[in-house]
Amino acid sequence: MKPDPSQPAILYAPPSWFERLDWARVFPKTQPIEVDLGCGDGTLLLHWARKLPDRNWLGVERLKGRILKLERKAPRLGITGNLRGLRIESSYAIEWLFPPASVAACHIYFPDPWPKKRHHKRRLFQPEFVAALHRTLVVGGHVNLATDHREYFARMLEVFSAAAGFARVEPLVPATPEDMTDFERDFVAEGRPVHRARFRKT
Repeated sequence: MKPDPSQPAILYAPPSWFERLDWARVFPKTQPIEVDLGCGDGTLLLHWARKLPDRNWLGVERLKGRILKLERKAPRLGITGNLRGLRIESSYAIEWLFPPASVAACHIYFPDPWPKKRHHKRRLFQPEFVAALHRTLVVGGHVNLATDHREYFARMLEVFSAAAGFARVEPLVPATPEDMTDFERDFVAEGRPVHRARFRKT
């Protein structure tokens, strides 16, 4: 299916990669914004955008082949106004592109655990990243996490516990396969445990 020129592009290219985004230019309608950091091919993001049209959904993904799938799939599902994709590193987007106190929720599911100790510095969850998450969220906004890597999950909890301005709350466990990522569906089918946490900006 060819893109409809009358519809806004799903993939958003900001006027500058060195200035904060103007959400009014990203989304045509003002409503709460939720961000899927490392959204992959956007399967879960597309489900959310259809299920919850009263929210704006942004997928952040650095791999071009994955993020382009949003551009192809969204029009087929009738999704245009409340969904956008941004091709950039998640840490850069949080640190430099998102305006302070402007995002209702961040979803971070199954980030690369970089299991070797010498690679731990490459992990997404560092104190600076969590501080940037706090700055980005509205008061009462949430960070939702999931991973199958037990040691990395312990590190996530450690970093959040050391950060100021977050309180851990009970996670919303997906009730149906449609509310899970492809990774989680595979892990559940294999009987592998998935570790989840939810933190609220206080």
